[in-house]
Amino acid sequence: MVSLLKLLKSFFLLELLKGLSLTLKYLFKPKVTINYPYEKNPISSRFRGEHALRRYPNGEERCIACKLCEAVCPAQAIVIEAEPRPDGSRRTTRYDIDMTKCIYCGFCEEACPVDAIVEGPNFEFSTETRQELFYDKERLLANGDRWEDEISKNLQKEDKFR
Repeated sequence: MVSLLKLLKSFFLLELLKGLSLTLKYLFKPKVTINYPYEKNPISSRFRGEHALRRYPNGEERCIACKLCEAVCPAQAIVIEAEPRPDGSRRTTRYDIDMTKCIYCGFCEEACPVDAIVEGPNFEFSTETRQELFYDKERLLANGDRWEDEISKNLQKEDKFR
């Protein structure tokens, strides 16, 4: 009986007709493809993209050199050096992230008590050389300045879940 069914299926090309019917079903439906460089899908507020260091509204950098992000990083991609300020607080002199090691886990962002390091909304940061993926403090601060509006909106949206 089973062999007879197999013979009938292969004789009438049943699998081929099923595939063709599926093709015809989607042939006349509207397409979901986007024209990428000109059109972009919306990004979740929880998206983890390019790293950025943020500043306070008065222009002072937020990082207090507690080194929690360096300690929690599973890939050991973050290196921080600090020095004391004249008023007794600490200041980072070096804040480097090796993006070739980074696994975009977001632990650095979660560990930071002052929201200094964040993973921003930028996902278009390809480079031509490996050296360009070694981010220093100046580049991270520039990223923070460039994306601050979007970063602050995303953090406000996610504030109730933190």
